[in-house]
Amino acid sequence: MAAGGGLAGLLPAQSQLENALLDALTPQEKDNLVYQYLRKVDSWEQDLKVPDFGGDLEWLNTEGPISLYQDLCGKVVVLDFFTYCCINCIHLLPDLHALEHKYCDKDGLLVVGVHSAKFPNEKVLNNIKSAVLRYNITHPVVNDADATLWHELEVSCWPTLVILGPRGNMLFSLVGEGHKDQLFLFTSITLKFYKERGQITDNKIGIKLYKDSLPSSPLLFPGKVTVDKSGDRLVIADTGHHRILVVRKNGQILHTIGGPNSGRKDGRFSEAAFNSPQGVAIKNNIIYVADTENHLIRKIDLELEMVNTVAGIGIQGTDKEGGAKGEEQPISSPWDVIFGSSVSGTHEDDVLWIAMAGTHQVWALMLECGKLPKGSDLKKGTCLRFAGSGNEENRNNAYPHKAAFAQPSGLSLASEEPWNCIFVADSESSTVRTISLKDGAVKHLVGGERDPLNLFAFGDVDEAGINAKLQHPLGVTWDKKRKLLYVADSYNHKIKFVDPKMKNCATLAGTGEASNVLGFSLTQTAFNEPGGLCVEENGRLLYIADTNNHQIKVLDLETKIISMLPILCPEIFDVVDQSFIQSNKTANIPKLPKSAPNIQLPSLTVTPGQTLQFLLRLSLPANTKLTEEAPSSWFLTAEGNEWLLQGQNPSGEIEDISHQPLISLQLPSSCLSSEAVLSIIVCLYYCSKDSSACMMKGISFSQLLQIADTSQGSTAHIELIYAF
Repeated sequence: MAAGGGLAGLLPAQSQLENALLDALTPQEKDNLVYQYLRKVDSWEQDLKVPDFGGDLEWLNTEGPISLYQDLCGKVVVLDFFTYCCINCIHLLPDLHALEHKYCDKDGLLVVGVHSAKFPNEKVLNNIKSAVLRYNITHPVVNDADATLWHELEVSCWPTLVILGPRGNMLFSLVGEGHKDQLFLFTSITLKFYKERGQITDNKIGIKLYKDSLPSSPLLFPGKVTVDKSGDRLVIADTGHHRILVVRKNGQILHTIGGPNSGRKDGRFSEAAFNSPQGVAIKNNIIYVADTENHLIRKIDLELEMVNTVAGIGIQGTDKEGGAKGEEQPISSPWDVIFGSSVSGTHEDDVLWIAMAGTHQVWALMLECGKLPKGSDLKKGTCLRFAGSGNEENRNNAYPHKAAFAQPSGLSLASEEPWNCIFVADSESSTVRTISLKDGAVKHLVGGERDPLNLFAFGDVDEAGINAKLQHPLGVTWDKKRKLLYVADSYNHKIKFVDPKMKNCATLAGTGEASNVLGFSLTQTAFNEPGGLCVEENGRLLYIADTNNHQIKVLDLETKIISMLPILCPEIFDVVDQSFIQSNKTANIPKLPKSAPNIQLPSLTVTPGQTLQFLLRLSLPANTKLTEEAPSSWFLTAEGNEWLLQGQNPSGEIEDISHQPLISLQLPSSCLSSEAVLSIIVCLYYCSKDSSACMMKGISFSQLLQIADTSQGSTAHIELIYAF
């Protein structure tokens, strides 16, 4: 039997295996079924091969580029297709860490991360470097910025695991998170199967961890920051050091809680342990912490110098309803926490609101007995869902349980009228949303688009409401004094402000380029993926967790002066990436799907100095539309004849399918060749109106130019016609 192409070629055989595994009663039966499956797949007349990694791809955690068919011949390879913003991809990492702990390259196993970006910001190598450090990824990672391997294998979802045999032959694929048992079963039997056949080698792979070459820093990827009501104390989630710092406003450390290594332990400050904590909230001498990768909410008592767990069981939960007592209720990747007040409670700040990124919801932990909007009486300690269905969507609704979020990562409260709401930084939909504290209604504020299933409506546009565009915002904070909301527009490397009354959104600080600069003005100041921010009670200072710069920046909202908060007498724990990103001003031409047509146009005789005008005449399928604000674009290339494009505009956007752009090119008056091929590449993102599924299609047109040495001719018009 011959195998088909891409991951689809595995589907029939693997589906049969998975159905049989459901009926298997013992581990031995499961082992035998996988063994028989491998015997079948290994006997195919033609291996289902993976193309080798391109020689020009950028690598991390290696001594140099890796070849699948040279360096990894004789290894079982697990390819992890991921993008670092994706919470599901983050959830998968502990499974891969456990697998690597059990098997190493000498045993014949290697994990390779294939980073295939969702957002443009995630294609930049320096940003991937930061993610590799942040999530302690120690296996090789390749930057598949143009999604070349993604398209070749026809991957369609983050995360996707592909298990390869020692010949680079595809054996299994696992889509999404939550497949740890299958991953270990498939991997262990594959190693056994090929070792019996003498096809596994024990040679070591040249691993060179990126973090080993970097200097130390007092902070490592600080995710969130908050300030107490007095303005005298800051609480910093020093996420990469797995600790919480309490500092004076001059940066002097008062308390160090946890760190430097990850762990899960309650007790005194000297023995407590966290795992990549994010959100922090302080009242008097009590701090609540979103202990993200432990899937816990922790409580810190500064007077007793004790840490204890108040919600979560330490294992990622899948429950999307809740209702149990906090320490008995499983939760999933809490990312931020803020204080609030219940509807009928007699205590102020008797609710802890939780951005539950892992289940795409907003939850509540009752700190006292009380009632939530449209809810019944709840006992102290109850932990439950407040808003969000659990589907990953950008869906607004008057009923909070019917609304949907996409990885909510930042919260802020405006309790005063007329707002009386929670502001939510909904990162994967690139929006800011509101939840009414009167009735729980979820509404749109800025960013994104109206289609609740389109999570690709991102950008960097200062406008109002739906016309404003953000890129993966992670933090929000409310300025009561000015009635403004500040937003950490993380992947645009900016701080923006929103007037919720007019829904206007504009840049306050940041150049839009990832760097680390304290400029003479706010718009000359540069950040690198700021993840959190908070404003003083009196509205004077805005504190910003400049995450990838490993700093807390301080913005004086009255003088408009920005500075860096020094961390005084810190313990140096870990390493930090000090490099700045060099902006690439050249348009990046996307990698088109393998199925994209390449249309050869009839040869055209032209003359030096003549103008060519290409008229796009592309038709979308019935009942579809271009995705609003998505990066549908055209590009000009002339491989081997780049002189043809000198001084020309090589790219542009396609914003309206009914008014497609006219692409002009004027030939140089002095041509260096009598013949050249010009390519027009088009990349379209569109959605179906009925199902709201979003698609990406591409096409290229190749125009052979015969350049005659005659007088200049008139403008030539060429129609580029194609129906998708």
